[in-house]
Parts: sequence; C-alpha cells; structure tokens
Amino acid sequence: MKPANLFPSPFSISFPFFFPPSAFLLPKRIPGESNSPLLPLSIFTVDSLAMSTAEMEQLTSGASNRIIPILKTLRGFLLLIHTFFLSFLLFLLPRRRRSGISESLLDAPSSKKRKSAFRREEEDTFRRRALAEGYHTGDAHCWYRSATFLFFGGRNNALFCRSWFPVSGIPRGILIIIHGLNEHSGRYADFARQLTSCNFGVYAMDWIGHGGSDGLHGYVPSLDYVVADTGAFLEKIRLENPGVPCFLFGHSTGGAVVLKAAATPQIEGMLEGIVLTSPALRVKPAHPIVGAVAPIVSLVAPKFQFKGANKRGIPVSRDPAQLLAKYSDPLVYTGPIRVRTGYEILRISTQLTRNFKFVNIPFFVLHGTADRVTDPLASQDLYNEAASEFKDIKLYDGFLHDLLFEPERVEIAQDIIDWMDKRLSAGVEDVNGL
Repeated sequence: MKPANLFPSPFSISFPFFFPPSAFLLPKRIPGESNSPLLPLSIFTVDSLAMSTAEMEQLTSGASNRIIPILKTLRGFLLLIHTFFLSFLLFLLPRRRRSGISESLLDAPSSKKRKSAFRREEEDTFRRRALAEGYHTGDAHCWYRSATFLFFGGRNNALFCRSWFPVSGIPRGILIIIHGLNEHSGRYADFARQLTSCNFGVYAMDWIGHGGSDGLHGYVPSLDYVVADTGAFLEKIRLENPGVPCFLFGHSTGGAVVLKAAATPQIEGMLEGIVLTSPALRVKPAHPIVGAVAPIVSLVAPKFQFKGANKRGIPVSRDPAQLLAKYSDPLVYTGPIRVRTGYEILRISTQLTRNFKFVNIPFFVLHGTADRVTDPLASQDLYNEAASEFKDIKLYDGFLHDLLFEPERVEIAQDIIDWMDKRLSAGVEDVNGL
C-alpha cells in the first residue's frame, strides 16, 4: 500500500515572471589575474550591459533576436535584487521619526486590518464555543455525569474540554481523548458513554483552532503546541484524580500528537499506556516539490488555504449516517487545509517515523486496512519496530479511517476497553511481583 498523501496534487505556485536558463549568468574573474576573487554579480552585469549600439546590433542581428529580451530580463532581475537589498537595509536601520507625519498615522491602515482580523477571529471563537456548549451529546442517562469547562494552555489560550464520569464510585481508570484534525471532542460522546458504563472516566480536549477552543478555525500554528497542551492537561487530570491510572487516546493526527507526547519521559511516567486509532504516521506529500516548498510557504503565508490539499470524495466511514453527521456539523472544519497546518502534519509525521525504535510506552494501535487517509502499513511498522514490551495491534479488514464511527464502532470500542483492562491487570501483577 502506498504511503498516505497529505496533498493529492502539488502546490500550484505562479510567479510574476520567468527567466530563461541563459539569463542566470555566473560571475567572472578579473582578466589577467588567475587567483583573483570573483567579481560581484552586479559589477559584472553592468560591465556586460555597457556596450555600444553597434555591438548590440551585431549581437542581435540574425534570425534569433533573443539577446535583447534576455538582457532586459537580467536588468529587471538586478533591479529586483537591489530593491530587496535596500529594503532589507532600511528594515535593519533604526527608524527615525518622519518629519511632519506621525508613524501612528502611517501604520493606521495595517493596524486597523490586524484589529479587524483579530475581532473576526474572536467572534468566530465565541460562536463556536456557544455551539460546543450546546452540542447535543445525548447526556440523559443516569449512570454517568458530564461537564464542560475551559482549560488554559501554555500560551494562555482557552481550550474547550469535556468530561464524562460514572456516578457511583471511583473509576478504575481514566481515558483522555485527543481528537483528529478538523473535528472536536463532542463527536466522541458515544464512545465516552460506553467507557463510563465499564467504570472508566473520560476527559476530552479540543485542540487550538478546533471545536470551542481559541484560535482561527482549522489553523494550527504548531502541533508542538498541541503536544504541550496535552501534557499540561494530563498533569491537571492527574492532580485532580490522584491514584487513578490514566491512558491517552489519539485519533489520526491526534494519534501522532499522543505518540509524541508519550515520548517525553515525564509524560510517559504518568501513563499506563496509549491507544492510537488510524494514527497519522509516514504522511507523504503527493509530489517531492510540495515537501520542498511547504516549509517556506508556511512561513510566508501560514494561514493560506491550499484548495488542492482537500481530499474530496475520500470516505472515512462506511456508515452514510455518520458521514452526513460529520460533514454537516458546524464545529467540524470543512474548508481547505491551511498551509502551516499541513506542513506541521508532514513535519511531526516524519519525525515520529524516524523514531519508531525509541517508543517504549505500552500501546495499542488500531487501523482499518482500507483506510485511504492514513497508512495502515505505517501502524504495522510502528508495532514491529517499537521497543515497548507491552504492545498490541489490530487491523480491521476493509474498515476505513474513522474507526469509532464505523458500523462496528461498539465492537471496536470494546476492543479498546478490553486492552485497557488487560493493561491494568498486567500492572497489578507487576506490582505484586515486586
């Protein structure tokens, strides 16, 4: 099976002008001095351009008549370089007060644009948070209680969170859910209810830019932020539930986040194990040029929406009702992927794939063999190469990407519960054997 492609087609980047190969000239050495340093490109080019009309006519005579366009292009190229260089110098030099014109007046238009963009983003966050608060999770059963709250991450951004707990007694374990790209924690309510019926407590957190959390919808400036927020969230839960074993669950890109968080010794020491469904590992761009250009474009235009990266038409569940529910959910981001977000997935996926052999934490990885969003063979490689002593894998023949939204979701959830039971039993045996 081919590696999963984040971008099904290369970036289409249009430049305002193109240069013929002959327009890119190399510097030359000073005549008569074999060891002389290379002359700057601008000096050599000016010397080349300073020729008489007769010489120019001689060069451009004949059928081709291609030299003049090349020289004109080269001159424009030099002007562009000089302009950029001067602008760079002006940027570095200390700015002085402009006579007669206040800097605040000059900066007013850009300041207004920034404030307007921030206001729109803030309004959208409040709108999404209100939707998240009112999101129907079917909490009408008597065996558990549910709640929503805000958790403030490392950059003081408000993250929308949920919890589901059995009404009676202390849970025998806690599962912390980290959702996948573009979705939100409310979608996992059915899974949470099944867990509470087996006496497990559940927490879930919306990433930055997702669900009811702060940030531009669908935009993740760095997945390392999500990793750090996950670690901080785990610490908070451990403090509030002392002595209760904790597990981390991650789906798709959330699986990559969980795997990276668990690679930190401090986080690994707070966990009994991790569960990964359809983890985003070994994600590849559709064309090598995308991987080369993505880091640059993600810095220049991080929030740019790359329409070519949308995987339209690729099903993620075999249940039509679940597909309809997902893509009609206003809290699910369905717009084109933002360049920085796409690059972050490529970056963290590559980093994790290179370090499978250093994975030591107990884990259970689940993947559908017909998944066309992430690569089930990468999950198999994780299982084969990881150094973990307690590890399991289950591949579901013909299943798609969103395993917990497949027709067999109850059975898949039970597989996860059974694995956590097995892990907790093994932990008790280890303690008794000491």
